[in-house]
Amino acid sequence: MSKRILVVDDSRTVRQQVRLALSQGGFEIVEACDGLDGHQKLCEDTQIAAMICDINMPRMNGIELLEKLAAEGGGVPTVVLTTEGQPELIQRAKRAGAKGWIVKPFKADLLVAAVRKLAAA
Repeated sequence: MSKRILVVDDSRTVRQQVRLALSQGGFEIVEACDGLDGHQKLCEDTQIAAMICDINMPRMNGIELLEKLAAEGGGVPTVVLTTEGQPELIQRAKRAGAKGWIVKPFKADLLVAAVRKLAAA
């Protein structure tokens, strides 16, 4: 059975690119358009094994989503996929539970390898 991965990004194009890469890697994909949508999907679907999350999104950004999940004592292994690269943001995300940080544009093989490692944990 393939592992289910949640992709949280406000860009439909990025979600499609990630879906294509991870589907070819054997993963099942659930998409969310922002942090609120991602939080709801995580609450509804206990089979999600890992999450790929953008930082800059409307309604609830990726850092807020990670911090909310941490405060609730939950969450799933997460890789942040973003255009941001500031060390302060990276540290804040890691404190909130992010396991990795990939800057867009991403290389499909590196993303698949990172998700394989996360989903196996």
